[in-house]
Amino acid sequence: MAKQREMSFLAHLEELRWHLVRSAASIFLLGLLFFIFAEEVYNNFLLAHIQPNFITYQLFCDFFNIFNVDSDFCNISFANNKLQSIEVTSQLMNSIWTSFILGIIVSFPYILWEFWRFIIPGLHENEVKKSKGFIFVASILFFIGVAFSFYVIAPISINFLYNYQITDTIENNFTLESHIGLVTNMLLGISILFELPVIIYFLAKAGLITPEFLKKYRRHALCLVLILAAIITPPDVASQIIVAIPVLFLYEISIKVAALVIKRGK
Repeated sequence: MAKQREMSFLAHLEELRWHLVRSAASIFLLGLLFFIFAEEVYNNFLLAHIQPNFITYQLFCDFFNIFNVDSDFCNISFANNKLQSIEVTSQLMNSIWTSFILGIIVSFPYILWEFWRFIIPGLHENEVKKSKGFIFVASILFFIGVAFSFYVIAPISINFLYNYQITDTIENNFTLESHIGLVTNMLLGISILFELPVIIYFLAKAGLITPEFLKKYRRHALCLVLILAAIITPPDVASQIIVAIPVLFLYEISIKVAALVIKRGK
């Protein structure tokens, strides 16, 4: 074992408790920082997608202009980009909850490190060596998911939803909670989906999954990915397809990862 030591069940619980305490402390401290600078966080991050000059809209406009194709991204407008706060405590509670969510996102590498420190005494030395890049790879995939959801999925979805109208009789007046909830759910949901290769790696290491199994159920996985995409994105086909494509790409990478794990285990 990496560390030869025997611990009682209660000792394991005590050690786990301190790992959880340190993880919670990192979330709290970062969340407190986001809460202190809430105005900057909301204006420059959470509410950035309802600004017509958001970088994604400009890039999409330039892209379509290269091919002389007319695009709505060149004429982005939000008839009403003012969000409503209809309860006395809405803004306070929303800033607290959002700060907590952002604290989790930014703390992700540290939380993984604490988790790794807890399980590493139970691993063999060769297992520790083979898994040294776990935190780095998992963190990179997670933050790629954050960037992808923030710069691609969120602006496309928000532009679609803010301008979707059944009839002129209905006026869109969105609440603070609905907008922030949409953004944070996409950030977390898509980022977790991007952890698929890491999850497959550990399932393959545990012998619970094989590359043959993944290939056999590729079509089923496609249906599942489309369902997940429909859950974590707004009900427009474009957003669901945009989410599904990179996840399916990650699924193919996961097959290679599982095959590599099986090969090394022989």
